Amino acid sequence: MLTAVLSLTGAFVFGAADFLGGLAAKRIGAVLATAVAALAGFVGLAVATPLSGGEWTAADLWWGAAAGVVGAVAIGLLYACLAIGPMSILSPLTAVVSAIVPMLWDLATGAQLGALAPWALGLALVAVVLVGFVPERGAVRPSLAGIVMGIGSGTAIGGFFILIDQTSDESGLAPLAVNSAVTAVVMFAVVGGLALRARAKRSRMPRPDESPDAAPAPRDRARGIRLAAVGGFVNAAANALILFGIRAGELAVAAVLGAMYPAGTILLAAIVLKERIAPVQWVGLVLALASAAMLAVA
Repeated sequence: MLTAVLSLTGAFVFGAADFLGGLAAKRIGAVLATAVAALAGFVGLAVATPLSGGEWTAADLWWGAAAGVVGAVAIGLLYACLAIGPMSILSPLTAVVSAIVPMLWDLATGAQLGALAPWALGLALVAVVLVGFVPERGAVRPSLAGIVMGIGSGTAIGGFFILIDQTSDESGLAPLAVNSAVTAVVMFAVVGGLALRARAKRSRMPRPDESPDAAPAPRDRARGIRLAAVGGFVNAAANALILFGIRAGELAVAAVLGAMYPAGTILLAAIVLKERIAPVQWVGLVLALASAAMLAVA
């Protein structure tokens, strides 16, 4: 039961982090927003790690670092496939794959689930699809590149769960702190690379008619950085909840419930931005809660 509660709570917190990250990305770009969020998450986890206690080994830190690299790949592929679209198809595809990969890994490595658990996991996967699906007018079929990157992103997210599960229960939050540090380094390296590429392109093809308003205003940029930083702290809290959920029970259960993160984003968008929640999404939210209750019993 503790795994279900922690993982589902972590999923909704993840949704809040994604909501904040989305607002930040509109102002400063997705790559920079992700880098700032990762740095803020590292700062929060670096402060919380000594307070949480625990004793970690070099192996725990290496697993955390590996998870950070895989996490950076997952984020990059996620933003790339969502940029291609359509989001209403690729977003739930990514979430479903991210849930299936750890579940298959758990079952392949000999995990034993209760008789009710397979039905609950199946119901949870249906809920993930329904929650993430947003009917759009004139929606187009996803391209092969979008599907491949969506599957790749989901696989990498699932790989993150598997890698972080290799850390010892006694290691506390230390692996997550290393994970955030590595992700921040990778993402800021990408930001630097993109900046150098843009500068070189401008030097080769100067455009005097280019509007100076193309860059975000300083006020918008500062607000975007603040939103990304807050989102990073929230994301770190979500990671901690998911990690504790994994350690409290089965990886498969924690991963499937953790894939409910679109629910938190959708609810916040409805409350803050007054966006409409489609009936199919309400069905998905109800099924998500039902599957969590089934898993708690199982």
